[in-house]
Amino acid sequence: MRIGIGYDIHRLVPDRPLRLGGVAIPFELGLLGHSDGDVLLHAVCDALLGAAGLGDIGEQFPDTGPAYQDADSAMLLAATIKKVRAAGFAPVNVDANVIAEQPRLAPHKPAIRQRVAEILGLDPARVSIKARTHEGLDAVGRGEAIAAQAIVLLDDAGRC
Repeated sequence: MRIGIGYDIHRLVPDRPLRLGGVAIPFELGLLGHSDGDVLLHAVCDALLGAAGLGDIGEQFPDTGPAYQDADSAMLLAATIKKVRAAGFAPVNVDANVIAEQPRLAPHKPAIRQRVAEILGLDPARVSIKARTHEGLDAVGRGEAIAAQAIVLLDDAGRC
């Protein structure tokens, strides 16, 4: 068994769509990033890669060239889970926090949970998505950014 932790944060900006967990969220701002800026999927990618000993999202999908410009982070997560499985591991569960003052995420959590589970090939009961605020503190609390944290448990693929 292996545990991995992931974290990501991106600035909110106008003229970008907001995607969290592979789901389009109606909001007047979106996340600035080389890809689509989906902080939740990026955090899950980092947690998976770390647990499998495969580095991090920046090593696997560098932002130094055009290959991943505006990339759909669901594609990055699908590629990540393929690499993790090729290394001999399978995800057991995912537990994640999305930290944002706005928009209100509670109505979107079931769709996000379903989408993350679908990409990872997990039963949705093995995916937990929680929404938190920073109570007005720091860039996230001021509504300037959204952050995400994820923890995953991997087992070797033969036992899972």
